[in-house]
Amino acid sequence: MSVLGVASIAPAFPGIAARFGASKAQTGLLVSTFTIPGLLFTPFLGMIADRFGRKQVLIPCLFLFGLAGGGCFFASGFRILLFLRFLQGTGAAALNSLNVTLIGDLFQEKDRPAAMGYNASVLSLGTASYPALGGLLAMLGWNYPFALAFLGIPTGLLVLFHLEHRPPPPRQSSSGGALRKVLLHPQTLLLLLASTMTFVILYGAFLTYLPFYLAEKFNATSLTIGLVSAAMSLSSAAAASQMRRLAAMFSRRVRLSAAFSLYALGLFLILKLSSCCAMIAPSLCFGLGQGINMPTLLTMLTEIAPPESRAVFLSLNSMSLRLGQTIGPLLMGAVYAMWGIQAVFSAGMLLAAGMGLILLIFIRR
Repeated sequence: MSVLGVASIAPAFPGIAARFGASKAQTGLLVSTFTIPGLLFTPFLGMIADRFGRKQVLIPCLFLFGLAGGGCFFASGFRILLFLRFLQGTGAAALNSLNVTLIGDLFQEKDRPAAMGYNASVLSLGTASYPALGGLLAMLGWNYPFALAFLGIPTGLLVLFHLEHRPPPPRQSSSGGALRKVLLHPQTLLLLLASTMTFVILYGAFLTYLPFYLAEKFNATSLTIGLVSAAMSLSSAAAASQMRRLAAMFSRRVRLSAAFSLYALGLFLILKLSSCCAMIAPSLCFGLGQGINMPTLLTMLTEIAPPESRAVFLSLNSMSLRLGQTIGPLLMGAVYAMWGIQAVFSAGMLLAAGMGLILLIFIRR
């Protein structure tokens, strides 16, 4: 559910614009109104989850996500559609961080890397499959992809009746001080910086500008661009599913540094390869890096989080990811405006290589 909100409806944007007479910029508000609640409400929902329990937040969020998102199917005006998207985004705000929080609660240290890897695999498979599914539904009408959100309701019922979960540890008077101490630790700040930089590079240099590069240089069709993007998601799922083995073979420092090195290699290959089909290679590099990076980062953050404040702590990581999603395209847009599209990939490559080196030097056991 946490990756359904945008990936499934993007193929319907042209039909939505035609139905309501909206411009491209106005249609883009369907993404912004969905993601803004994540910046506004995620820490607050994390605090509630720490105080009253994970299920007490997760179930209402899933129901709101399903009802508001599915309600978009019946929207009669563009403003109503935007309002429903905001409500759906409010329901989605806590989903990703609570997924990770629950994994931290339910799995012990030796099993967490594998659980985080499986979670990342599911996210990657959803990211790869939802656009295709949404595109098929959009052939029936602009509003049909929104019906997928109704799946949030049976998911909420499954959580209500079948998720066995202990309540979080009682908060102590010193909990706030312990949380602040962990948050201000240099290791924590470095990991949160790595989360932000991951999505600056991914959304700024790769996902935003690679489609334009493929279309301009190789006259690639939307189907070809979609297949290149899908290769990244599938390789990410494959790498993440092997996280237990990777964790046994390599230290966390090596895994994180290798992930950013794979990002840098992918961006380097974009500049050097001379055919559209060959662009599968940099996409695979990015996917492998993402499949190694995110489970490792999330496992480390989960383990240093105070158990009684785990939800609010991990919600701050979700905010770091959204911050990267927001500033990445803006930063690379400025690079593009000044030096052109190849400079975007060069800048992303330098950022990735630099972050990988910093992690290799400063991450400790």
